[in-house]
Amino acid sequence: MTRGVIYMHCCPSAIAPHVEWALAGVLERPARLQWAGQPVTPSHLRAEATWTGPVGTAAKLCAALRSWPMLVFEVTEDGTSISDGERLAYVPGRGFHRSTVSINGDVLVGEERLRGLASRARTSDEFRHGLAELLGSAWDAELEPYRQGGDGAPVTLLNNVV
Repeated sequence: MTRGVIYMHCCPSAIAPHVEWALAGVLERPARLQWAGQPVTPSHLRAEATWTGPVGTAAKLCAALRSWPMLVFEVTEDGTSISDGERLAYVPGRGFHRSTVSINGDVLVGEERLRGLASRARTSDEFRHGLAELLGSAWDAELEPYRQGGDGAPVTLLNNVV
């Protein structure tokens, strides 16, 4: 078992019940989020929820949410003795970015990905751009205003029945 957090940064109010149903389908129990206004995008909502479930639940939650390409969200999954932690981020127009994450929240980039980048990059600018891609810097830049909009927001606890 592991745990994580769903950060629903931006959701049209009409889609909110559908998001809860999609999450409930993965977690196998009702998912009633505490929605609040998203200051960055008026008339849209935001919510945060912690979850517990089997390893791989974060990817399943994201797969359930991809039906609505207008959503802005992140889902984290803590590492376990048999798996690394991860963060999956979705931004409309940019798509998904999946990062391996250490226990303290740092993004980890494997040596094979770094070697691949080093062999492809012909200039230092290409290397910097490639490294930014590996780290998900463009996703972080777009998500940051939404993250700040959630400071102090309530968090819902969602548990998966196993």
